[in-house]
Amino acid sequence: MGVVWGLIVILLGLLCWGGQTISWLAPGAAERWSLTEGEQTVEPVYFRDIRGEALWDALTLWTMPVAGILLVSDNPAWPYFGLIGGGMYAYFSGRGIVVRLGMQRHGFRIGAPANVTIGYAFLAVWGVMALITGFAAVVALSSS
Repeated sequence: MGVVWGLIVILLGLLCWGGQTISWLAPGAAERWSLTEGEQTVEPVYFRDIRGEALWDALTLWTMPVAGILLVSDNPAWPYFGLIGGGMYAYFSGRGIVVRLGMQRHGFRIGAPANVTIGYAFLAVWGVMALITGFAAVVALSSS
C-alpha cells in the first residue's frame, strides 16, 4: 500500500508543483497549455493573485512529491514531509476553492467555465490527497 500511495502522491504532487512552477517561470507557456488563465480573460486582481500564488507554490509545494519519494523508498523521514506537504496542499486547495467561489459569487471573471470546473476538480483531488497523506503520516508517527 505504501508504494502505491507513494506513487500516487508523487504523480499528483508533481502535477501540482510542476504546473505552478511553470506558471511562475514561463507564464506564456502555462497559458498556452491551459495551466493558467490569460490576463485578458480574468479580473486584474485575480490575475495578480494567481501570479503571486504560482511563485509561492513553486517555493513550497515540492514537499508533497518528496514525501511520496520517501514513502516509496521506505525512508523513515516520509511522515514529516507528509505532514508538511499535507498541510501545504490542504491550505493550497482550500484557499483556492474558497477564493474562487467568493470571486464567482461577486461576479468576478476568473476564467473560462470549463477551465474553472477543471480547476475545482484538481483542487478537490489535491485536498483529498493532502488529508489522506496527513492522516497516514500521523498514523505512521504514532506507531513508531
